[in-house]
Amino acid sequence: MTAALFAIHADLPREGPGDGESLAWAFAVAGAGPAARILDAGAGPGADIAGLRALAPSGSVHAVDLHPPFAAAAAARHAADPGVRAEVLDMAKAPGPYDFVWCAGAAYFMGIGAALGAFGRALAPGGRVAFSELAWRRRRRPAAARAFLAAEYPGMTDAAGVAAQVAAAGWRTLGRRWLGPAAWAAYYDPLAARLDALAPAAEGDLAAEIAAHRREIEVWRTSGGSFGYLLSVVAPGPAA
Repeated sequence: MTAALFAIHADLPREGPGDGESLAWAFAVAGAGPAARILDAGAGPGADIAGLRALAPSGSVHAVDLHPPFAAAAAARHAADPGVRAEVLDMAKAPGPYDFVWCAGAAYFMGIGAALGAFGRALAPGGRVAFSELAWRRRRRPAAARAFLAAEYPGMTDAAGVAAQVAAAGWRTLGRRWLGPAAWAAYYDPLAARLDALAPAAEGDLAAEIAAHRREIEVWRTSGGSFGYLLSVVAPGPAA
């Protein structure tokens, strides 16, 4: 992460859309229990750790991220909880065994098939994976959204495409849903406030990053109905 990006993202509560309601839904669909051993893959600063611990109070959360300041922030926030371990680690190398893998928006960096392959090797018998992926919701796609997302997410597909990638990896989908407006607000509202605070003194790379982030938020505000994060709960093995 560049200095300009970190100036924007340091201390934000989340690094992508999400909320406790969608997390609880995924946990329930997965059939995970209060003693679940959980991997929070690509955890960022640990926005979902508290929610995961509430769902698995007698279990554990292993939160991993490749960006050291994020892993350090997650570790500091949960230093008093012996059931949480946060560290700098490639999510593809997390050892397991895990009963539930939670991957909020981070499977994109590996690709769905590669991510499921890695998570599958770390799953305990009967374990499940929940991941969210940016995808098109409608056939009619506004020009501004198409242009922005073609540059940022060139391989972006739709819900059927996500399901096809899951099936091609040898997995089955147990349930899926779109993240709602509250999940997006939980990310974009604090981000917008940070941009406003930094903008008056910004120049150079920081000014450029602020402008890019504002374009992203504007695309969501004007065209967000055409795309969204699809949250899928999946299990190893083909559909019956």
